[in-house]
Amino acid sequence: MELIPKKASESFIVMNELVLPNDTNVFGNLMGGRLMYWMDIAASMASSKHCNAPSMTASVDNISFKNPIILGNVVHIEAYVTRAFNTSMEIYIKVWGEDNWHQHKYESNEAYFTFVALDSHRRPTAVPPIIAESEEEKKFYAGALRRRQLRLILSGKMKPEDAEELKALFTTTTN
Repeated sequence: MELIPKKASESFIVMNELVLPNDTNVFGNLMGGRLMYWMDIAASMASSKHCNAPSMTASVDNISFKNPIILGNVVHIEAYVTRAFNTSMEIYIKVWGEDNWHQHKYESNEAYFTFVALDSHRRPTAVPPIIAESEEEKKFYAGALRRRQLRLILSGKMKPEDAEELKALFTTTTN
């Protein structure tokens, strides 16, 4: 069965959460673990929307926190599938904090999550390819294979010498 490609924009989701006292640390900042939990939910919604099937987290890339989100602010999360492989999908997530009292929106962090689609027996199943349209989507799509190869090397599932996309970044050919 051939899967019909889908636009990256079709998987786009927006999720908002209000930072309440139970979500914060002793400094009044949103706890990193709580934010990662919300990011994982957003990635799950985007991946499931793309493949019309349940999916689960396979990996999460480095999450760096640029700015804390404080008590009373709104967490704004956007997520969409950047590229689909055989059974896995890379999801890009961007997070902002919003101070509605002062009408100020600021970057908090971004990350890439990898999800795997599952069939009714909870086994990996094929996912539709992605069609990247906007310049941003094309940029993320083009880099997804390199990021995937790096993830596979770091997890021990690929030998560095087999990572053709990564090798191309570090080698030059002379005629």
